Amino acid sequence: MDFKLFRMKYLGQLLKGNRLGCRRVLGEALQTGTPANVIYTELFWETMTEIEQLYRHHRIDVVTEHMATRINRTLVDQLQSKLPRREARGLKMIIACAPDEPEELGAQMCADLFESDGWEVKFIGGGVPNDEIIALIGNFQPDLMVIYGTKPSGAPDVRRLMDTVRAIQACPKMRIMLSGGVFNRAEGLWEEIGADMFASTAKEALNVALSDAKAEPIKKRTRKTPSTRKISVENEELITQ
Repeated sequence: MDFKLFRMKYLGQLLKGNRLGCRRVLGEALQTGTPANVIYTELFWETMTEIEQLYRHHRIDVVTEHMATRINRTLVDQLQSKLPRREARGLKMIIACAPDEPEELGAQMCADLFESDGWEVKFIGGGVPNDEIIALIGNFQPDLMVIYGTKPSGAPDVRRLMDTVRAIQACPKMRIMLSGGVFNRAEGLWEEIGADMFASTAKEALNVALSDAKAEPIKKRTRKTPSTRKISVENEELITQ
């Protein structure tokens, strides 16, 4: 099914802050029989990305961005219970946000879709100190950790977290995947700061994670580039340390 028309209608209502209009478009999409996980990836995720781009390029103001994001989050919450439930895969994951990440919607959708796909998921969002994240990793022993972040300022702390997790061997089997705006915009940044995997969307994250779960255990990760690099990302300044 071509979701282009639904996305255009939905985005138009989001930009107006029209909650009823957005619910109406979602209802139309559901009436087509489209599974909830497809609506997640083709409607919610795509419009979330478009809103982020419009805001970053100063084509919408803060009020519009906030209203649109909160409507999107509300409808994601409502649709979560309609996601299909695959049989348990016996795989575990943690999803966290970069420490100064203001919006958790992308990470939340990833958590919902992985859970729908049979993973045991711990979604902790943002604002959690690294030592507490590391304690959870040690206790939970996940197969995968996804760190979601859209702001360049969060990258150094993400790298410190990954370095510490590996240095103390909190969970040797665990792979680390990065996702979110800054890792999409700065090509190769995910690999430079030491992650094992990267995915630009929640749909891609599922595919990459499942492919990696079938692979042989990886060797200890080492960086391929110097420890300090300044990167310009579309008028953003990113310094990794």
